[in-house]
Amino acid sequence: MTTTTAPPAVRTIPLASGQELTFAEYGQNTDSTAVLVLHAGAGPATVAGFAAATSEHAYVIAPTYPGFEGTPRAESTDSVADLAEAYLDLIDILELDHVFVVGNSLGAWVATEIALRDNHGRVSALTLIGATGIEPTWPLEVADPRKEGPVRTGELAYHDPKFRDDPSALTDEQRATFFANASTAVVYGGEKFYDPKLAARQHRVTIPVLVLAGEQDGISPVKYQRAVAAGFPRSTFRTIPQAAHFPHIEQPAAVFAAINDFVQSKVKPDSK
Repeated sequence: MTTTTAPPAVRTIPLASGQELTFAEYGQNTDSTAVLVLHAGAGPATVAGFAAATSEHAYVIAPTYPGFEGTPRAESTDSVADLAEAYLDLIDILELDHVFVVGNSLGAWVATEIALRDNHGRVSALTLIGATGIEPTWPLEVADPRKEGPVRTGELAYHDPKFRDDPSALTDEQRATFFANASTAVVYGGEKFYDPKLAARQHRVTIPVLVLAGEQDGISPVKYQRAVAAGFPRSTFRTIPQAAHFPHIEQPAAVFAAINDFVQSKVKPDSK
């Protein structure tokens, strides 16, 4: 692999299904290894900084889900499972053999589905940040941003107020993009925004999985994310202090330290 701190190249690749995939590419694929970074329902900006920082150490691909940021979405691409299949196709097209997948929020759900469908063993490990996807059976709960509204959602998503967006400060174009992204997230996540059958399938993910939860996460509370981690046979669960749903934004150093420890203690020994 080659690494870079330069701005990413933005590529669009058509799939056999007719769906086009747009992704930011940091560096060059020289040894078939990569970090695949999957964004939250709020859009690719939620992981842009993380992807750029990760590219100092690895070849990184950071997709924009079809329908987000004005990208085209085929009518047949309408579920988290469809996204997972699309990115497995992308992994094949890019000829990647060892892929470390990092997913945030909706992206964590997509990452799980990718691992479940990885018939060629190309995914080596997962890191799920602000995990979602399993049914929040009582007493577990998750917040629904559609019901909370933008201001309250910002309070639940970020521990530090300085990271919260001011909805009133958005331009008309930004507001239109925000609502379009939110609508597309609903297409993929469905009205319930979870898969009632996912928890029963987690045991099939046999690669190492790291679940990182912000201690103040009001979207996917720590107790819920602990339950997500418990469903994987080889999981590691860590909390990040002074952070909520986007700890990689609020506490990037702590998140990178946790991931590095996970790689050194769980992923590298597994590859020998």
